[in-house]
Amino acid sequence: MSFASLGLSAPILEAVAEKGYETPSPIQAQAIPAILDGKDVMAAAQTGTGKTAGFTLPLLELLSKGPRAKSNQARALVLTPTRELAAQVSESVTLYGKNLPLNSTVVFGGVKINPQMMKLRQGVDVLVATPGRLLDLYNQRAVRFDHLEVLILDEADRMLDMGFIHDIKKILAVLPKKRQNLMFSATFSGEIRTLAKGLVNDPVEISVSPRNTTATTVEQWICTVDKNQKPAVLTKLILDNDWQQVLVFTRTKHGANRLTKQLDAQGINAAAIHGNKSQGARTKALAEFKSGKVRVLVATDIAARGLDIDQLPQVVNFELPNVPEDYIHRIGRTGRAGATGQAVSLVSEDETKQLFDIERLTKALLTRKLIEGFKPVHDVPESRLNQRAHSPKKPKKPRVGHRDGQRSGENARGHQPRASR
Repeated sequence: MSFASLGLSAPILEAVAEKGYETPSPIQAQAIPAILDGKDVMAAAQTGTGKTAGFTLPLLELLSKGPRAKSNQARALVLTPTRELAAQVSESVTLYGKNLPLNSTVVFGGVKINPQMMKLRQGVDVLVATPGRLLDLYNQRAVRFDHLEVLILDEADRMLDMGFIHDIKKILAVLPKKRQNLMFSATFSGEIRTLAKGLVNDPVEISVSPRNTTATTVEQWICTVDKNQKPAVLTKLILDNDWQQVLVFTRTKHGANRLTKQLDAQGINAAAIHGNKSQGARTKALAEFKSGKVRVLVATDIAARGLDIDQLPQVVNFELPNVPEDYIHRIGRTGRAGATGQAVSLVSEDETKQLFDIERLTKALLTRKLIEGFKPVHDVPESRLNQRAHSPKKPKKPRVGHRDGQRSGENARGHQPRASR
């Protein structure tokens, strides 16, 4: 099967060919024809399966056949949970649509709103947005949806986890009833199906991978180590194996900053990316990591879904996530688009529960390796794979502190309505 056989026009096929893609991935092969037919789609796909192109390509094809967007109007809306994912989707729209007479823009919090308002004044064919900033712009009458043709929810499960359900409902309430709806999610959980009932109409359901499975292209192993030895072990792995591009996950923002300083002190160029960093700092860190100027990118889970880095060879879990599903999303940053990758987890004795939860979720024991000179004093107990069903945690409630997609000015009052005066 080729992209040409899916019904895409020459300008789009040319852009795809320039990117070096020849054969559509399973999600693309199933989603593109259904979207071109004008059907609503619910798609479940692991990260790294090509889902962004799976909706971007047919979206551009559909929009290329209609009238251009009018002032302050958007013809297609793509909602994403994080700034990084919004930026990545916007890049894809620009890349695949470069031979078409269409325009697009991306809007998210953490940056000035006026330039975004100026861009919207011209009207956009594709608007990529995080929920909070979009509501900000709508309330200031900077964007309208009278002519909206397509709505796409990307990483819908992540949006629910991050507490955006109320924002999403507010957005849905101002959209025209007659539109095409596309929903992409890692899983079809009960919460996702509840949301879908009020969104999609007689959808085509697509699922290209079993729930909670890890990509077979990723070699996974764990290194049992005492907690205080983790920075030294990570440094040894990077230097001994000559790793030139490593994405490292920590559990907290403070931990990410601390590890970055420790790596820098060992002569390893590192940068941190998390929710407390300004948008400019996050964009700069990611760009320098992609270009090779930064060797190690240390990230919290905010980056687990939004990063798209070609041929990323190594992912390291410096600390295991509290939610086992996040392990799958973390290591999904490597082994993408058919390439192979390596996922290493540094596990200390106090993370035994998290390790067992991950192995129960994935139904597989992770290979253990010891690093010479770092035999742990407090070893991790041997795994006993428990096949009891894992009960996922309930979606997080919104809390005080900036979240991606949050509206301007809400940080101080914890995303609560303004008090009446």
